[in-house]
This record gives sequence, structure tokens and C-alpha cells, in this order.
Amino acid sequence: MRFFLEHGITVLGQRTSYAELIGQICALAVVFLAKYRTLWTWPVQVAATVLLFSVYVSAHLGGLASRQVVILLISIYGWWAWTRRRDPVFGVVVRRATLTEILVTIGVLIVGTAGMAWLLHALNASWDPIPDAAIFVGTVVAFALQGRGLVEFWLVWLVVDAIGVPLQISSNLWFSALVYTVFAGLVIWGWLSWIRDAKRNAPTRTVHKAVTT
Repeated sequence: MRFFLEHGITVLGQRTSYAELIGQICALAVVFLAKYRTLWTWPVQVAATVLLFSVYVSAHLGGLASRQVVILLISIYGWWAWTRRRDPVFGVVVRRATLTEILVTIGVLIVGTAGMAWLLHALNASWDPIPDAAIFVGTVVAFALQGRGLVEFWLVWLVVDAIGVPLQISSNLWFSALVYTVFAGLVIWGWLSWIRDAKRNAPTRTVHKAVTT
């Protein structure tokens, strides 16, 4: 891992380690793979979290490093969950969230963001704790919903991107802002695909439920 941290490339005077470069590429690939609902989504995400964890630890960014640990744990759960909801033709089965699931998601986002923002402020760990907290909580919630195969996880990601781009620009992290912008385009693309698949799967689930009852 030290090799990937100590070596890298320089573009326009800005050095990027191989760990950061490969980690971010893997993170982008995760969105592409999730669109096609392949199990490779999760091992690639695990690789991204391991690489980016080392990057943030070396940069003394404990909050972002901790975020990678949470994502890693959820990725392991998602990997396990997707293996249990396989379709022989269409890959992992996806569906729309119920009203209860949507309300719970919104509640977790609001309460979680408020709590995390308070913690970041108390620890003096962020110069702008509210959007910083929203990105952290939104990321965790998005991966949790993705693991459950819920279409709405894409919308949570879109909110994270909308908050993340201006925050990254304000922090002079232009490369990260660019990555977030690319993420947003891929998220919209994946969301539309999952909506179509959820509509296609709905009749099958309804028939199956009627038969079992």
C-alpha cells in the first residue's frame, strides 16, 4: 500500500497518488456497475474503500477515513444481500421503496445529519459541518438502500452530489468536485434504468404473492 501512496502522477502541477487515482476510478466504476446490478459492484467498492481509507489516513483526515470504514461494512452487507436476491435473467431484483421506507429514510437523513453536524462542530472537525455531515449520512444511507435493492438509493446519491459539488469547490478541491459532477450524471442514468427494471419486476412479485397466499 505504501507504494501506491508514495507514487503517482502529476497533472497541471497537481500530484495525485496511485492510491487516490485508482480509488476514485473504482468509486466511479461502482456507479456504472450498480446500474447493471452486477455483484462486481461490491468487491470493486471494497477495493475503493481500502485505497481511499489509506489516502485519508495519510492526509490526517480522520472523518473521511471513518466514512470509508462505514462504507466498507455496508458494502460487505450489500454483497451478501445481493447474492440472496438474484434473478437468472435480470441480475439482482430491485424495487421501489414503500411509503414507510421513504419516510424512515427521510427521517434518518434529517436526524443523522443534525447529529453528525453537532459532532463535527463539537470536535471542531469541519469548517462547514452541516453539508459535511449531510454528505457523510447521505453516503451511508445510499449504500444501505442500495444493498436492499431500493430504487430510491439513486435519489439519495443525487442529493449527496448536489451538496458535495459546491462544498468541494469552496474547499478548493476541484478534482473532487469534477468527480462529484461525473457521479451526478451516472446517478441519473442508473436511476432511470432501475425505475424501468422495478416496473418490470413488479408484476412478477404481485403474481408470486398471490400464489403464496
